[in-house]
Amino acid sequence: MELKISKKASAISPSPTLAIDSKFKEMKKEGIPVVGFGAGEPDFNTPENIKNAGIEAIKNNITKYTPASGTLELKAAVCQKLKRDTGLEYSTSNIVISNGGKHSLTNTFTCICDPGDEVILPAPYWVSYPEMIKLADAVPVIIEGAEENNFKFTAEQLESAITPKTRALVLNTPSNPTGMVYTKDELEKIAEIAVKNNIYIIFDEIYEKLVYEGEHTNIATLGDEIRDLTIIVNGLAKTYAMTGWRIGFVAANKKLAKAMGNIQSHATSNPNSIAQAAAVEALNGDQSIIETMKKTYIERRDYMVDKINSIDGLSCKTPHGAFYVFMNVKDVLNKEHYGKMINTANELCQDILDRALVALVPSEGFGVDGYVRLSYATSMDTIKTGLDRIEKYLKGEFNEVEYSDNELNA
Repeated sequence: MELKISKKASAISPSPTLAIDSKFKEMKKEGIPVVGFGAGEPDFNTPENIKNAGIEAIKNNITKYTPASGTLELKAAVCQKLKRDTGLEYSTSNIVISNGGKHSLTNTFTCICDPGDEVILPAPYWVSYPEMIKLADAVPVIIEGAEENNFKFTAEQLESAITPKTRALVLNTPSNPTGMVYTKDELEKIAEIAVKNNIYIIFDEIYEKLVYEGEHTNIATLGDEIRDLTIIVNGLAKTYAMTGWRIGFVAANKKLAKAMGNIQSHATSNPNSIAQAAAVEALNGDQSIIETMKKTYIERRDYMVDKINSIDGLSCKTPHGAFYVFMNVKDVLNKEHYGKMINTANELCQDILDRALVALVPSEGFGVDGYVRLSYATSMDTIKTGLDRIEKYLKGEFNEVEYSDNELNA
């Protein structure tokens, strides 16, 4: 008997980043000395004050249902955070707390898209965006940012992609996977086009605190009209090393926020009550982890960029935010490696994993070919070991592999 699944479910691809991270963890568990650059999460622990707030919530029996769209305490903390960081005034009725940033995004696409609507999606993009858009019965329209322009699209590209069916533009800054940051001038041009065409800006700023050069600008600060069209999507995972706590949030106009709350009430009920209590402490409490993380990430980024650009056939831009390097591998593709033709980034990553035991994320999942994403949210020892192995692989030195004790424990 054939068991059927829906056409919609069949059309959705699994997350390649999570798949690679899962394979990496399985290999580690089996004792294989694999080095991983795939993780999209901080390698820091959640700060003690945040963990203690979660423990206290359990002790105080904060374990019941909360309002579907989040507690008033956490919504108020989000409003204070937005006021503190951007100067924007939001009320708690503008805020929806969700089970992570992904949940906030799926709520958003569900609320604004009808079947056949188009959502403009700049590539390279985060792997889940197109699948989320398709789940909302909408159509992703891809515009590709050139490496020469730091992987950022132009105003001309945006205008040419807009049709009567265009509903929104997804804007992720700092970017996953490139780490590039849109400037205020660039955002002003985008805002002007969005207002003229009355399209939403889905402004994903999950990496907002991890900016190393220049400043992060929230597009909603650029005028009342663009603020009304902006749906701010954020969360606590990257800033506070809370990936497993699953708390995200949206700040939007009240009509949209109410609709998202209604959807969430039927889809998941409320976000985890204990995680919400901890999130209040994260937003209101000690913020010193941010500077600690930034200092560490800058050191790792600088080493990684310098090393990659010293390896024949590889190159990369210096990312200005997040914790990823988007490495150009085009010069080593369409060539024979170890007696086998390697034509795509995916094939290259698979061969490097098999031979050099280094887990990388190929760029096909990000909507482009010829690149590889590396995360520097990992130790400096791991970064050095992994990049050394990649260099040896490209030099043809991996026919026989020998690992030191340090590498085995990397």
